[in-house]
Amino acid sequence: MQHHRTTQPPAAPSARRRERRHACPGNAAPRRVRSAATRANCCPRRFGPLRAHGEEARPRRCAAPCPLSRSGPSAAAGWPRPYGRSTFSLVAISILTGSIGAAAPPGQYLGWTCAQAGVDRATVTTTNPLLRAPAAEEFPAMWRSMVDTFSESAHDADLTLETTLAEPERCLIALDGDDIVATAGIFTRDLTVPGAIVPIAGVTYVTVAPTHRRRGVLTEIMVRQLTELHEQDGEAVAALWASEAGIYQRFGYGNAAPRASISGSTRETAFRREVDLGTGRVRRLGEDKVRPHAQAVYDALRPAAVGWLDRPDKWWARRHYDPEHYREGFTEQRYLAHEERDGQVTGWASYRVKGEFERTGPNGLVALLDIGATTPQAQAALWRFLLDQDLVRRFRRRMSGPDDSLQHLVLNPRAVETEISDGLWVRLVDVDRALAARRYSAEIDIVLDVSDDVCPWNAGRWRLTAGPDGAECAATTDPADLQLTSTELGAAYLGGPSLAALALAGRVRELTTGALHTAATAFGWHTAPWCPEVF
Repeated sequence: MQHHRTTQPPAAPSARRRERRHACPGNAAPRRVRSAATRANCCPRRFGPLRAHGEEARPRRCAAPCPLSRSGPSAAAGWPRPYGRSTFSLVAISILTGSIGAAAPPGQYLGWTCAQAGVDRATVTTTNPLLRAPAAEEFPAMWRSMVDTFSESAHDADLTLETTLAEPERCLIALDGDDIVATAGIFTRDLTVPGAIVPIAGVTYVTVAPTHRRRGVLTEIMVRQLTELHEQDGEAVAALWASEAGIYQRFGYGNAAPRASISGSTRETAFRREVDLGTGRVRRLGEDKVRPHAQAVYDALRPAAVGWLDRPDKWWARRHYDPEHYREGFTEQRYLAHEERDGQVTGWASYRVKGEFERTGPNGLVALLDIGATTPQAQAALWRFLLDQDLVRRFRRRMSGPDDSLQHLVLNPRAVETEISDGLWVRLVDVDRALAARRYSAEIDIVLDVSDDVCPWNAGRWRLTAGPDGAECAATTDPADLQLTSTELGAAYLGGPSLAALALAGRVRELTTGALHTAATAFGWHTAPWCPEVF
């Protein structure tokens, strides 16, 4: 699913395009369908710049409904439809008012008939894809469509595993005839946030087929998911991993837990003199023997590890799933356990090795997949074992946090090359419930003025009264102290990106002197968030 557009010089409008106009009931004169005036005045949720302190949020809109905007629940979310080309061919997902699961009547476009739009029905071609949840027996076809869109090959063993994880009742497929042209799903997960563990909607399987891109399908899916979560009192927080980092910010997702990828030469990784490796030992075990120990260590760490997800048995099975086509030339997964003298296991790791040789000798690469330890000694000993293996000269860990412990173990910090990228993206579905669910580093009593084009129930002012022991959040009419959008709230939710840093980038606006410092301190946390697994 590509989400970029090639910029080309504008072509001179043809006579036919100049003639194709619609008379908008709220405007004094007809306007061209794609004119800036139409987009500004007719589309329901086109906001101007950040409003002044104390000013009401008022979208600029027509006095009457625009026939080129959606009707029904999706219109409330405020997303304009993409306009057609040439013969005004309209391709859209049928989220028709009150008629989910039924095909649109000929000539009907998202609840507006051709007559209402002022278009000759004979000139309209409709291939309305139908958006609905798949039946359980349709999941294999949905999964294969998703894999194909990601330009990967489908393997039966992968499908068998994925079937144990999928929740078809929380999935969506878009059908164009018998063809699945878009997919999306949600995993029911728990996420560690500052001071608490909250249920989240883990958004996944999101694809749009190349044949149906640039037609608003993704927007329909995103709005549908968030609206249903809100209306059904579902999870107050949604989260996802993005195939392309620029896609989901427009839907209110913020980069809450950046991902770090570390690498380097093992020859430069001498530890600091004071590092204590303890008196335990590192053992290689089979997957069946290491998993119970890994689960116990993981569960002990998770309550304080912001960004970590719950990992029941089926997710451990996925984590240790090891088909040949996953290995990229490396060995099978190998497993380590750190065992104390009394037999207690205080750490585990999983990794792969790729053996390579150059003219001067071995140049093997060890790739760390997973590591956790309940003591500093176990953490250091596991790292030392991985780095000291014979024939290994390089190391790599693609899934880590910005504050990886190896940076602080080595004498030469330059030995650990670190690349920071986006990681877990977080979306507050219901601002009040989400903000009240976490804890805060300092006492705070602040009014937030939130803009949210996708989830209009979040738009407005919210008073957050919170601290280390609890939080309350409720709508208010009091003057605001900070102004921001749902995207910035999502980014700051796990205590990662600072509100002060976002303000420096112009993404948060301080309305009351000192409010930014107070909020940045309270929203921050003593550990950097990171998520160790993609879902």
